[in-house]
Amino acid sequence: MELSIEQSLNKDKEAFIEAINSCTPTLYKIGKNMVENDEDIGDAIQDTILTAYEKVNTLKDSKYFNTWVVRIFINKCNCILNKRKPNIALDDAYNIGCKDGSIKDLELKEAINKLKKDYKLVIILYYIMGFSIKEICSILNEKEGTIKSRLCRARNDLRDFYGVNKEDN
Repeated sequence: MELSIEQSLNKDKEAFIEAINSCTPTLYKIGKNMVENDEDIGDAIQDTILTAYEKVNTLKDSKYFNTWVVRIFINKCNCILNKRKPNIALDDAYNIGCKDGSIKDLELKEAINKLKKDYKLVIILYYIMGFSIKEICSILNEKEGTIKSRLCRARNDLRDFYGVNKEDN
């Protein structure tokens, strides 16, 4: 994988395709949580691949290829969302894993949808996609303290939605 990224930096088409294919499932999962339909996800992925291929020579370190591509993809999704409506709907791209059925799944999706855009994105990247704080910092080009604050505020907003006090935990 590392070799194909190095080769793709030199505009080797086959190597680039191999490197980008390793990112595509992650992009799709993020897209399912950011935009409402598969057509928009496909458009965002296609635009991301084109932009990444055109700008691959600007990537300074190949070990950041995946986070760089994710950042491009998030920007493309944000462009799609900005063209539409301000309310972002979560789709069924992930299984939240509630044992007592889909009501809680829907409640959680509704709660996440009510979060501010920045908080929602951090929640999706951290809890649903499993990125670490440092990876999120790299993807969003933000400081660690900023990401931790957004996570904390998002958790507090979710607690408020469910009517749970911090002291009850």
